[in-house]
Amino acid sequence: MALNYLWVAFFLIAFVVALIRLIFFGDTEIFKLIVDGTFESAKTGVMDIALPLAGIMTLWLGIMNIGEKAGAISFLSRIIGPFFSRIFPEVPKNHPATGHMVMNFSANLLGLDNAATPFGLKAMQSLQEINPNKETASNAQIMFLVLHTSGLTLIPLAIMAQRAILGAADPSDIFIPCMIATYVATVVGLIAVALKQKINLLNAVVISWLGGITLGIAALVYYFTNYLSKEEIQAVSKVASNVILFSIIIAFILGALRKKVNVYEVFIEGAKEGFTTCITIIPYLVGMLVAIGVLRNSGVLGYIVDGFTWCFVHMGINTDFTPALPTALIKPLSGSGAKAMMVDTMKTYGPDSFVGRLSCVFNGSADTTFYIVALYFGSVGIKRTRYAIPFGLIADLAGIIAAVLVSYLFFHK
Repeated sequence: MALNYLWVAFFLIAFVVALIRLIFFGDTEIFKLIVDGTFESAKTGVMDIALPLAGIMTLWLGIMNIGEKAGAISFLSRIIGPFFSRIFPEVPKNHPATGHMVMNFSANLLGLDNAATPFGLKAMQSLQEINPNKETASNAQIMFLVLHTSGLTLIPLAIMAQRAILGAADPSDIFIPCMIATYVATVVGLIAVALKQKINLLNAVVISWLGGITLGIAALVYYFTNYLSKEEIQAVSKVASNVILFSIIIAFILGALRKKVNVYEVFIEGAKEGFTTCITIIPYLVGMLVAIGVLRNSGVLGYIVDGFTWCFVHMGINTDFTPALPTALIKPLSGSGAKAMMVDTMKTYGPDSFVGRLSCVFNGSADTTFYIVALYFGSVGIKRTRYAIPFGLIADLAGIIAAVLVSYLFFHK
């Protein structure tokens, strides 16, 4: 029901704001802008997202099927099982869903969005198999979705590349702030859902895993900042991500050959699911993208930013960060919209300005909550999302606050 209320609210709010702009400000183009945007958003959902995703899904679900037959997914489940069994208590021990989630989180960590989506959809399908109420999101599915929407990424490669294109003096200078902000979002999301689901995080296994991950991230940051040049950071990030990903494919194939599996047939068997899944999600994608487009084109987000600025001014808070807020506000709604807003902010203020850098950190601090809810839950037919959206937004908010604080620390003069 949450999606239903939000979807309707987007249209109604946009309509009211558009009427105000027409009647009181004489904006005769506003309704044309909104209607044209609905067609453009619908086209984007099918032509720019669903159809390209069909090819990616076909490839990676085929590769995933090879990994399952090779025993790699089961192996991953056993390795990380002790930790996941604490934060996903409803998932049976060594269930394939654990391995699928690990693959998804790993791809996200490396900044490999194209691979992360198929892995994530496969993980959601696996969790749906053990969901007793097929139309209602289970606790495990909500925990997975909130962790996914927190957008934990070690290497924001796409953002660094865009900064280099726009002529930033040091395209990788947002690397550490992005990592800190997205890690804060992930930890806050995990704690919030754990409290809601009454999961005890104060045990040796969880603390040791979280402590180990924290130390690992800190060590990576220390190594990158003390032993690599800015150019080397970008080169290592690009090479390491893709080498690791292709190595996974090779490992799956070699494992399948060792078990005397017909690799090509297994690939085709898994790949057949890709196109079917993409056809299933098209209505959910189009519906959500059109609603988001209507809200954006009506100017609502601009008024929200102006409102925040007014409030912060009267509270005596420094407002240098508010011009970057549109990127933060759009990010939970649309990844492509947030990217476009980030690029526009860097072009307007400069890629090396405080606002330009902050918009990049905003873009790297969380993921597209509404898009992911529509995509992942829509792919398995879940209609009642329960508290998935508000808790995903809690993680997003934590990432936004952390992004502001860490950017003031690193970049504000």
